[in-house]
Amino acid sequence: MKINRCNKSRVNQVDFSSIPFGQVFSDHMLMCTYKDGAWGDPIIVPYGPLQLSPATQGLHYGQSVFEGMKAFKDKNNNILLFREKENLLRLNQSAVRLDIPPISEEIFLSGLKTLVSLDHNWCKFGDSFSLYIRPFIFASSNCIKASSAKEYMFMIITSPTMSYYTKPIDLLFEENFSRAVKGGVGFAKAAGNYGASFYPTKLAQDKGYTQVIWTDAKEHKYIEESGTMNIWFRVEDKLITPKISDSILGGITRDSILHLAKREGIKVEERLISVSEILDFAKNDKLIEVFGTGTAVSVISVRSITFRDFKISLESKNDSYAMMLKKKLQDIQYGRKKDLFNWTTLLSSFD
Repeated sequence: MKINRCNKSRVNQVDFSSIPFGQVFSDHMLMCTYKDGAWGDPIIVPYGPLQLSPATQGLHYGQSVFEGMKAFKDKNNNILLFREKENLLRLNQSAVRLDIPPISEEIFLSGLKTLVSLDHNWCKFGDSFSLYIRPFIFASSNCIKASSAKEYMFMIITSPTMSYYTKPIDLLFEENFSRAVKGGVGFAKAAGNYGASFYPTKLAQDKGYTQVIWTDAKEHKYIEESGTMNIWFRVEDKLITPKISDSILGGITRDSILHLAKREGIKVEERLISVSEILDFAKNDKLIEVFGTGTAVSVISVRSITFRDFKISLESKNDSYAMMLKKKLQDIQYGRKKDLFNWTTLLSSFD
């Protein structure tokens, strides 16, 4: 793989005690182009602007997909990638849905490992630190015809991060707008999914809420996701989470929490969940805690849920499933405990 190193790292210019999420980027990025029916050879270059035509097809028709993943540093200064093969699988599932050519395992995995090893100093040790990794593919043809592109760009950029949320969050049930519909692209990490969610989220935030709880597009009776997270409800000693469908993103953190919860002997149900039953659980003091999961947030506790004029306040618990499962997840991610699931990949050569 061709590597064009930057002349001087910017890492010493960054205050790692206070990093805004997604605004600071590492020294290098990976690029690979699709042309004439095939992906070319990837190249790593210094992080910087792209030169794009105003007619770049992805800007007009939203043919763009991405992934979110993380790397962590252990006490021995090694880098641990977390479930990168699952991210590749999901990226390609998203790509197929948007008629984008899938990226090969060789390009994705070898490029990812080389890039992260090259910029390993941007991944700091400590529970609040990680290196957020953003692989993405977009249509790069110069054409404004409403059709699939013939050329694409695959890239990976990385960003040092701290915690996404610093305290428990407040949620509002969304009853007017929809995140996804049956038969749509809700299961894919398509750029347009997120752009369409910003306006209803802003309306909720203007009222003092952190995020919305998305309900089904047809009747707004059933719970799907919360913001950009999968959502979990602890009802007495049982965990309930919406079953994955074509309108719900199959979160990799969600899947990890499923495995960890079952290993701890916690009963877990993946099923259709109605808004009304959650309200009933709350009114009958059976709703113990609620939390969200996602790559950026890891596991985040919910402080309150509001449905119209009814507010459910959730007190912090000493026996919180959310905090227990978060710790077990992070113990694996940071290499503190044995990885019984083979989720992590160790990178220890930084030449």
